[in-house]
Amino acid sequence: MFVLTCQPLHARTLVLAPLPMESRETVLKQFMPMARYLQQRLGHEVVFDYSESYAEILAKFRQGRIDLAYLGPLPYVSLKNVCSEATPLVHFREASGEPLYTCAIVAPADKGLALEGLENRKIALTQPLSTCGFLSTNGLLRERGSALSRNLYRYLDKHDEVAKAVVRGEFDLGGLKTAIGRKYEHLGLKILAESAPMPSFALVGNAATLSPEERDAIRQVLAGLDPDGEDKAMLSSWGENLRHGSVPADDADYAPVRALLGGESIPEDGNF
Repeated sequence: MFVLTCQPLHARTLVLAPLPMESRETVLKQFMPMARYLQQRLGHEVVFDYSESYAEILAKFRQGRIDLAYLGPLPYVSLKNVCSEATPLVHFREASGEPLYTCAIVAPADKGLALEGLENRKIALTQPLSTCGFLSTNGLLRERGSALSRNLYRYLDKHDEVAKAVVRGEFDLGGLKTAIGRKYEHLGLKILAESAPMPSFALVGNAATLSPEERDAIRQVLAGLDPDGEDKAMLSSWGENLRHGSVPADDADYAPVRALLGGESIPEDGNF
């Protein structure tokens, strides 16, 4: 575990770090149009810092090497616990138009698996700090009289890798973001359980490196976009998770995630 504190960044270039939810090429392709737009509107160069793990992003943020990070609920809550300067700026709307999303447990549709009392099954997870990884998957299993500890689980890092591993039959089930799971339904994936809504992914600003004026400007620039009106054509080139507009974010939005986490200790490694 990294134990670091926030330190100021002196360069004026803004460093943007997206979560590595899919392949590097896919992630950068999704975020490039938004980075160009921010660069144009803010007058600052925006560069990417791609990390292979959630923990690496959070460590760089605490070191002051990242100005803006695209974070899911659990990574944000984990970061906020050790770095008070982490400030949510906007939540990106889902395709539904809501600033909320869900996590799911998926399995091959032809296997007929049931989650009630599930034991000794191989379960693919994303990363320890992924909201749709251990946290939500274990919660969904516990609601059905099971738990990850009664099964075999392994971290595969990215949501799409979880889906592919289940499709290939390497795992019996997988935990991932519902929207990504649905992309693989045509390959035989079935959603067996879905979590309660979580606050959607957010662009989080580093108050140690961004002034209040800069943070407000970023919030206004993004939240002011109209995905159903004059900005629809421009936003169509943005990544699927970014093109539906955004709403201002606040730390209080994460109360449901903190309640779900409680005193839960999330293992850093799988159990097989």
